[in-house]
Amino acid sequence: MGIFYEEVTLGNSVGNWAIGGIDAGGTSFKCGLATPAGKILARTRIPVAQPEETLAAVCAFFRRSLAAHKMEMSALGVASFGPIDIDPASARYGTILDTPKPGWSGFNLRERLQAALRTDVFLNTDVNGALLAEMAWGAARNCQSAAYVTVGTGIGAGIYSGGHLLGHPSHPEFGHIRVQRHAADAAFPGTCVYHRDCLEGLASAMSLAARCGDPASLSPDDPAWEVEAYYLAQACLSLVLTARVERVVLGGGLLLASGLVEKVRAAYDRLQNGYIRDCATADLIVTPGLGDDAGLMGGILQAQKGAEGLAAPVG
Repeated sequence: MGIFYEEVTLGNSVGNWAIGGIDAGGTSFKCGLATPAGKILARTRIPVAQPEETLAAVCAFFRRSLAAHKMEMSALGVASFGPIDIDPASARYGTILDTPKPGWSGFNLRERLQAALRTDVFLNTDVNGALLAEMAWGAARNCQSAAYVTVGTGIGAGIYSGGHLLGHPSHPEFGHIRVQRHAADAAFPGTCVYHRDCLEGLASAMSLAARCGDPASLSPDDPAWEVEAYYLAQACLSLVLTARVERVVLGGGLLLASGLVEKVRAAYDRLQNGYIRDCATADLIVTPGLGDDAGLMGGILQAQKGAEGLAAPVG
């Protein structure tokens, strides 16, 4: 059973059962109600506040949507920001771990949603969910190995190789790898509260804003983008050299900046200096085929597989 990626705001539902998906990001929760085949019936975006306030709005959306379509929910899939416990065998499955986001550390997202909506909840990381969705229907379709890197408030990566997600039953903390500083960036201390100048501390949207102000105000030829591209190119090269991925999908709000992915490709070529010749860089480093919906579709995929009785997490 595959997902038919089609957005529908209102319409006649088929049958009485629905599945739900959530892309639980650091700044907003994107929620969608879908048919068991994955056709989206209703969707919304909810700004992240304190956990109880955020989940109250999330659950209200699903209840309204289910009532409007006269359906019941058979499963809910969540692709969540981390760090988070994604091991189904763990007593803390679904718990947000130590995060700088106020109020969220120690919060069991899965348990709260399951109790409030009275449905089975299947959960994975946001990047794992987005990666699996991109491999099923997006920019990494037909790849045997791939990585999805999100560059937003933080940086995270999902990596699929050898027939499974790497790090399972935990998940990679790729945003905290060490990178070589750009020569023009020696004075910037970095923003990571743990490591200061790891990849996340130097290349996240938060770090770019700390250097230059609102990234949206930067012109495409601002030198800050070359610094950003240098760090992201190192991340791509690390993924290719270690996991030998066929594709690196770069997602997140920062990748909407005009010309950034082209700068990353150019910096990658300079760094690897002809050593890797498996494919053209333009085919290796790409943006999401599902666009901003990669995480939401990943959540819907989790729900779909969960409703079919397969073990979570998917992959």
